[in-house]
Amino acid sequence: MRRRSHLSRLSAVLAAAAAPLGVLVATAAPAHAATPLPDHVFAPYFESWNGQSPAAMAQEAGVKHLTMAFLQTASSGSCTVLWNGDAGLPVSDSTFGADFRTIRSRGGDVIPSFGGYTADHNGTEIADSCTNVDQIAAAYESLITTYDVPRLDLDIEDNSLTNSAGIDRRNKAIKKVQDWAAANGRQLQISYTLPTTTSGLASGLDVLQNAVSNGAKVDVVNLMTFDYYDNATHEMAQDTETAAAGLVSQLASLYPDKTQQQLWGMVGVTEMPGIDDFGAAETFTTADATTVYNWAVSKGINLLSFWALQRDNGSCPGTGAQDTCSGIPQDNWYFSHTFAPFSGGTPVPGNDFSVSASPASASVDPGGSATAKVTTAVTSGAAQQVSFSVSGAPGGVTASVSPATVQAGDSANLSITTTAATQPGVYPLTITGTTPDGGSHTATYTLTVNGTSPTGSVVNGNFETGALSPWSGGTIVSSPVHSGSHALQVAPTASTTGEAAQNLTLAPNHAYTLTAWVQGGYAYAGVRGGATASSWTPNSSWTKLTVPFTTGSSGAVTVYIHGWYGQSPIYADDISVS
Repeated sequence: MRRRSHLSRLSAVLAAAAAPLGVLVATAAPAHAATPLPDHVFAPYFESWNGQSPAAMAQEAGVKHLTMAFLQTASSGSCTVLWNGDAGLPVSDSTFGADFRTIRSRGGDVIPSFGGYTADHNGTEIADSCTNVDQIAAAYESLITTYDVPRLDLDIEDNSLTNSAGIDRRNKAIKKVQDWAAANGRQLQISYTLPTTTSGLASGLDVLQNAVSNGAKVDVVNLMTFDYYDNATHEMAQDTETAAAGLVSQLASLYPDKTQQQLWGMVGVTEMPGIDDFGAAETFTTADATTVYNWAVSKGINLLSFWALQRDNGSCPGTGAQDTCSGIPQDNWYFSHTFAPFSGGTPVPGNDFSVSASPASASVDPGGSATAKVTTAVTSGAAQQVSFSVSGAPGGVTASVSPATVQAGDSANLSITTTAATQPGVYPLTITGTTPDGGSHTATYTLTVNGTSPTGSVVNGNFETGALSPWSGGTIVSSPVHSGSHALQVAPTASTTGEAAQNLTLAPNHAYTLTAWVQGGYAYAGVRGGATASSWTPNSSWTKLTVPFTTGSSGAVTVYIHGWYGQSPIYADDISVS
């Protein structure tokens, strides 16, 4: 799985900085061993390379604990760790020491994180870079004594997941550091941050199995519950729960002597607020934050986190994968304020509820009608008033819930009517329940209007004119082709994506399917504008992508073919909308 998250990459400039070989030596000794972290801790990631003060931003956000990203070597083969691999940011008291002490004086602490996508990809993660276990352990120990920290986080993904030698060196070094800490009366925790599927770890399980075989104690396994890149539309809070449940089952096999409560106490989850790198299909909403918080409290997990503190604002609604904003409408620090009460011994869940529809779908002829039961339930705290709305209905369809407001725990009725002029298609309707304090949950009801959908018009979708028009971007080639004599080539660069696009005007509020044949590394087909949907493949042979979408009130969309930056050219042919 290719992960492009901001949690997974560092500045290319910083990553290329040079540093001398050797073992890092601490420049300041602590007055005492670190205070252990609380049993349950909220510690969002902080992008340490942007020049901001972690102490100042933590105070502004109302956050006590931070996870600081990332520590890596400047070049492969080095045994010296630096913040972001930057020789100007050594592990020393002069770099972040004052910030860390300020955070600690407020009752919080900092968890330094080693690795990250760039380091793991380029071989500058310390255990991949340095082949001497003692020097790796010395780098860990120096970091611990320099900053007096109670936990180290190891972010392992991409190439580091398959580097068996690096995995083994890392866990052997951890065991040495744990023995050193015990001999010196110092409490130390180790967390592994790993990519996940919606049902638990994939290759990351090898990392934990090796830790067990080396006698290295893993206190927390922190799942990156975003950037799944599986071309599915996600309910992000629900997927967090299923991913964590899968992890607990895997941990039970690795640690058969632990109780279920102890296994859940090893779990951490890191979300990405708003729209993640994959796109709108993976959007962690403000409602998801409440759901995940209450679930985390009920399960007694160890860690709640998100990537990253700098994103916790709504300054760029509709834009995904940004360093400095979430891409959704939100109050500043909404996610921080929602998760902050988790830190401590026994966080108290707030009031919350759920919404469901039964049946969840129906098929009708144009002019027909359908009904369903909308059920609410109290999931934590006290019952609240829940008000309903329905969105997503196309032209000619009326949908409403009666009564419009109920007490959580009660039910209402969904009524849907169509007209003879309603366009055939498949229409997902969203039933939203909201409470006076801002709580919100949704349920999806899928309405199918029978009949044959009209066909949209992609002009020159097979490129047999030999010319690019009316597409913008890309070039026409005679090889490779999927059919005929011509195809489209899109060439990204090392730093920019490549794209070809065409504007269409389709029927408003109508369901369509975009199809395209593509080949090449990370080739995308999608729509934006009046609808947002995409699909992708890394296949080097011709592959058919299918992208369902529903137009908005104008019917206007932009169809695009997209190649990810840093990859080889991609090719497309036989593009259509139906």
